[in-house]
Amino acid sequence: MVCPRCIRVVIEELENIGLSVEDVKLGEARVRQPVSEINFDKLKEVLINSGFELLDDRKTRIIEKIKNIIINEIHQKDEVDLHINFSHLIQENIGMDYHYLSSLFSATEGITIEKYTILQRIERAKELLIYNELTLSEIAWKLGYSSVQHLSSQFRKVIGLTPTEFKKLHSQSRNPLDKVGQ
Repeated sequence: MVCPRCIRVVIEELENIGLSVEDVKLGEARVRQPVSEINFDKLKEVLINSGFELLDDRKTRIIEKIKNIIINEIHQKDEVDLHINFSHLIQENIGMDYHYLSSLFSATEGITIEKYTILQRIERAKELLIYNELTLSEIAWKLGYSSVQHLSSQFRKVIGLTPTEFKKLHSQSRNPLDKVGQ
């Protein structure tokens, strides 16, 4: 769940099946009922019907947390810190060894955390290019790139076009955030 609308839908669905919701945020929902009182089959069905899924596997939850940390840093903040160390941020937030998390992510997703981060940055760059409110220099700065050339180089490797070419085409569609890297 990335947007407020998704969070609202999950809250509504949980309340519709009789759960008292305490909090819903990226990839996580807390309810007041004890686990023993929750009908997980019904919960899973309701979430799937709304376009979500129930993460009931420990490793899947860890992968989702990693993705949510990256998405939050890139898509939810006004600007990405140029000096952010994603490996440190992920390790601190999850409380597990980064090498284990990195291996788990790569084995499960088929790409590295670094590659996933680059794909998310490029997806955000596409969004900002389509909005046409910022210069390429401002976009590079906003996404934590050291230079326009660095952004342009990564953009071209991922998309096959320069940011300027992409902006001219403008017809390129964006990928849903949960589908980036798949």
